[in-house]
Amino acid sequence: MDIAKLDLNLLVVFHHLLLHKRVSAVARALGMSQPAVSSALGRLRSSVGDELFLRTQGGMEPTPYALQLAEPVALALDGLQQAFNVRAAFDPAQSERSFTIAMTDVGEMYFLPVLVDALSSIAPGVTLRVASATQPSLKEDMSSGRVDLAMGLLPHLQAGFYRQALFRQKYICLFSQSHPLAKKARLSLAAFAEAEHVRIVAAGTGHGRVDVALERKKLHRTFRLTVPHYVALGDVLRHSNLIATVPERFADRIVKPFELVKRELPIEVEDSAIHQCWHGRLHRDPGHVWMRQYISQLFGDGKTPHDELLL
Repeated sequence: MDIAKLDLNLLVVFHHLLLHKRVSAVARALGMSQPAVSSALGRLRSSVGDELFLRTQGGMEPTPYALQLAEPVALALDGLQQAFNVRAAFDPAQSERSFTIAMTDVGEMYFLPVLVDALSSIAPGVTLRVASATQPSLKEDMSSGRVDLAMGLLPHLQAGFYRQALFRQKYICLFSQSHPLAKKARLSLAAFAEAEHVRIVAAGTGHGRVDVALERKKLHRTFRLTVPHYVALGDVLRHSNLIATVPERFADRIVKPFELVKRELPIEVEDSAIHQCWHGRLHRDPGHVWMRQYISQLFGDGKTPHDELLL
């Protein structure tokens, strides 16, 4: 028979008839009338070509074919019930779920130390896997479920994705404590232009807006070094007279460990909004909802609107 043509509600009636053996008892259990139960049984008989149940003094007795169907139908209904119950609750203290989160290298340095430490106490069985937020396949990986969540400044995630703002941050300048500019409380535009710079080309993120803003001002900079990520930036700055323009929260993470100095940019650059983004397929998943809410609690600044937007 073609199962696509079968009303699955009939299997629920079938399962309860196996349990209760009386039409009246099934009607009470399912909140149906007795004629409705009898009608359902009639349709199921017609679909499978078997009587399924015979009336006896002891109730509705299953036929051999009904007994053959009993176990697989029970297993199928139980499996469906469990699948739907997954959405009903998520207990972080008991869960052993693994979440894959895409981040830039800046995100790894800013988010991971706090997130891993926080999860170790509230969700000790939950594990994390980090993927690159700049990988070309990010959209596909998120839409297929291989990546649960992406965090950062990721303007290329649009149609089909939700996003929630965590905080806004400005860009500032960083250089070593031994840099000649460290003696000045304020960084002038002329000094900024004359300095030698490190350029960070973070592909797939929106941090290139700094270069765009400076180019609009026709401000020429000398780039002594260009790197594809932020990982080695602290060491580079500590051991050179180069300066870098970076997101402020990243600067706050490395300024003390690498003995650096931070100064306000002498030119206006639009702040960046850092989001967590996810595909619509996971929007109502209880575990995913919990993780998003927890990340929002950990990193949300309380000022940036946290509305969830479908792009």
